[in-house]
Amino acid sequence: MTGSTEAYERYRAPEFRRLLAAARRSLERNGGKVKGSIGLANPTPAERNAIIGITGTYRSADVRRITIPLSALEQSVRNVTGMALRDVLERIGPELRFRADERTALDQARQSVLAEGEASPLHAEHSWYRQWLASLASDGTITALINKEDTHLFSQAVRVLEHLYNRPSDAPPIMLPALADATTGDTKALNPGRGSLPTLVLRALAMARGIPLESGAEARRELWDAFDVIVDDLASRVLVLNLPATGQGLGQWLTDAARYGTPFHVTLHQLITLPIAVNLPTVYVCENPAVLRRAAGELGVGSPPLICTEGRPSTAFHRLARLIIEAGGTLRYHGDFDWPGIDMTNQLRTRYQAEPWRMSATDYLSAVRADSDHIPLSGKAQDTAWEPGLAEAMKRENRAVYEEAVADVLLADWKGPARKEGDGQAPGLRHCLPHEVQEHAQ
Repeated sequence: MTGSTEAYERYRAPEFRRLLAAARRSLERNGGKVKGSIGLANPTPAERNAIIGITGTYRSADVRRITIPLSALEQSVRNVTGMALRDVLERIGPELRFRADERTALDQARQSVLAEGEASPLHAEHSWYRQWLASLASDGTITALINKEDTHLFSQAVRVLEHLYNRPSDAPPIMLPALADATTGDTKALNPGRGSLPTLVLRALAMARGIPLESGAEARRELWDAFDVIVDDLASRVLVLNLPATGQGLGQWLTDAARYGTPFHVTLHQLITLPIAVNLPTVYVCENPAVLRRAAGELGVGSPPLICTEGRPSTAFHRLARLIIEAGGTLRYHGDFDWPGIDMTNQLRTRYQAEPWRMSATDYLSAVRADSDHIPLSGKAQDTAWEPGLAEAMKRENRAVYEEAVADVLLADWKGPARKEGDGQAPGLRHCLPHEVQEHAQ
């Protein structure tokens, strides 16, 4: 017989479907070798008759399972079509997949990717890089890249990391599109939502910093910024009040705004392109812009230097906070009395040694008694290491108190020093203003 279309098309019939599926599994399992037996459970009359035709042996209608040597099916197919069983199966489709061969090929591909990663100078120089490479191998990431034929993304990730670590220490920050273009030839390759590459790189950068990789746009911006990569320098900003600084441009603007007690939004772009120095002994930090707005409206130039996180701290906030701390300043933080607010307090304490301010158990209980709203706490309870009694009181009362509800207390603290000074201006601000600004304030 010849391998004509008519000859092997007969095996597409329903009575051969399960039999050929069993044959396919056997061949794939055994590397294409015709050996062993295959069987059908509860064969239909049509399947039973087909097997009788293949083997030439009668099978009773009450037989619950029929088993035949795979070689018998191979010989029958050859007699009918002139083709090997494997060829018929692949004509019908799909192609056979030999599991052992695939495993071998996968192992070889995985070793090739790992060898490429280990060839980078970063492998010998940085433990975080070795940890990153090991994690990609152990959690299936490399296997997934191989299966998707995306191993070039791993190569690009290594190039991005090498580029970042080979930049001179005094090099200016680089915009994300420029980094992507320099390492991949595609300015958008590192944008969120562009496949696995951004995640691969950010996983490595998080390990380099010894922090977990967090989700969210601001967390990504902050991580990139820690390596002098700017994602969106106009969208990230921080609200300040009475924060004089030195430096051309931004430093002058901040000092002028402090002269008038005017709130000022500082963008990440300004902090990068117009470097400043902030030499203040103490800077207060609040969470809610309503508090800063009241300080500006009621205290004006008499308010102490104040920064507002406006919820989760932005990349601009963190860059400004580092400037203050590196110059020897202290941050004093107040936020919401809820678990996210306590978590933020802990983060700022860990990162900047910020001092919790008006964040004691007494402050919380006073606010609870004065607040008629009964908003239950939600989220995971947090420790308050600076005063364990605060966490205990919050668990007991199970009520949240938001910062705007205690603004009167905060402003009363700030009014005290200003009144003692006698001119409505807080001493901390006066002492840090340039000489000409002090003269204007007088």
